[in-house]
Amino acid sequence: MADWNSKLVVSVAGAVITPIDTFVPTFTLPRTVIHSIEKDRVGSIAGPRTATFTMSMKAIGPSVAILTNMALNGTEFSVSVAVQSGNDWSFLQLLFRECLIISANPSNLSTDAPVASFNGIILGFGESGDIT
Repeated sequence: MADWNSKLVVSVAGAVITPIDTFVPTFTLPRTVIHSIEKDRVGSIAGPRTATFTMSMKAIGPSVAILTNMALNGTEFSVSVAVQSGNDWSFLQLLFRECLIISANPSNLSTDAPVASFNGIILGFGESGDIT
């Protein structure tokens, strides 16, 4: 039974980036249905798969400056999302390779702590082991 006291850690280019408020990977796996003159839905054709991510964090410390610099220079990097403590997650680690930031909002103006947001593309991905 999961108690959801686990913690995840996000590493970018081998360095732990904390604190991360959100990290949302999205996978698009398009399929086009094939029909024939005799029958509907006889199969499907797979389109190119794409993967993207959105990441947001408080705009404090060096992490936002490092990510903004990587975005401006078009630097590829890897993102690792791994279990730091607990055993409530399906995977021990998710690895996103050859990532590029395609849009960055390094800070907003608000009465609360400023928040930085980054959107990117993922060219390679994999997972490492099932926890159970």
